[in-house]
Amino acid sequence: MKQKKTDKEVPKDLKVEGKEIKGIVRITGKDLRGDLSLKRALTKIKGVGIRTSEIMSEVVLKELSLPDSTVVGSLSEEQIEKVEHMLSNPVKFGVPSYMTNRRKDNETGQDRHMTGTDLTFTVKQDIEKEKLLNTWRGYRHAYGQKVRGQRTRSTGRTGMSVGVIRKSIAMKAGGPAAAAPGAAAAATAAAPAKKEETKTDKK
Repeated sequence: MKQKKTDKEVPKDLKVEGKEIKGIVRITGKDLRGDLSLKRALTKIKGVGIRTSEIMSEVVLKELSLPDSTVVGSLSEEQIEKVEHMLSNPVKFGVPSYMTNRRKDNETGQDRHMTGTDLTFTVKQDIEKEKLLNTWRGYRHAYGQKVRGQRTRSTGRTGMSVGVIRKSIAMKAGGPAAAAPGAAAAATAAAPAKKEETKTDKK
């Protein structure tokens, strides 16, 4: 019997290049391993992608005057607070506005960048608003259908599965009602034969 693989427990303290660092660091509500580089650790946060993490890591290292080899576990509490502030306000630190995930916000009209649970909550609120206004997007969300114009002929089928039923099973289940289509087909097949008989009789 093969045993299931379990994730290795991260120790409270780690050593990198002889220096003790934190085993787990919490940034914007996400627990990150302390031995990860800043660039790689930021990708673990919801709302920060690969390209955004590359730009934000350069901004953080420049603002905090840190070397490129900095790991997350070596950051102090003050530095972590500054990193969270930079992630929530990237435009103020020179990041282009088109990199934000909340452009022209409905409430403020400004370009914002949301991460973690704030992003999850905001997306849910947007969907509920669409449902309340009964827009087409809200209608599709309400019925669990695809929203962005994808094809639904072969994919995205939800609810009860509809398959092909054998004729014999349908006959047993439906009885006379199921046999009606078969009787109609037999009647149509017999009609041409009767016409031929009448023609021969006339001759």
